[in-house]
Amino acid sequence: MHSLELTDVTATDACRAPLVRDALSADAAELLAHKLKALADPTRLRLLSIVRASQGGEACVCDLTAPVGLSQPTVSHHLKVLVDAGLLSRTKRGTWAYYSLVPTALVDASDSLQSL
Repeated sequence: MHSLELTDVTATDACRAPLVRDALSADAAELLAHKLKALADPTRLRLLSIVRASQGGEACVCDLTAPVGLSQPTVSHHLKVLVDAGLLSRTKRGTWAYYSLVPTALVDASDSLQSL
């Protein structure tokens, strides 16, 4: 009969692989997760796409309700989530709010994912 030899893994460095590059910091992970949560909704993805495809790269909230088939308050909520995540910027003109993509927001999110 063979006996098994047990190794005390706490006494070795077997479980402590050294990092060969910088890992995502807690703050960076929180920021990326916030952006990804904002993007993880079909309506918000459509809104980003519509804004990007609009003339001048901006759209009024009044122009975004019909394409997604939702009420203005619901669309405004989705747009607020995208603004809070740093994906869209908002400018007020009179009583209307206009939205445009933050120039590097999607590229930055993609770069963060690729660097994982």
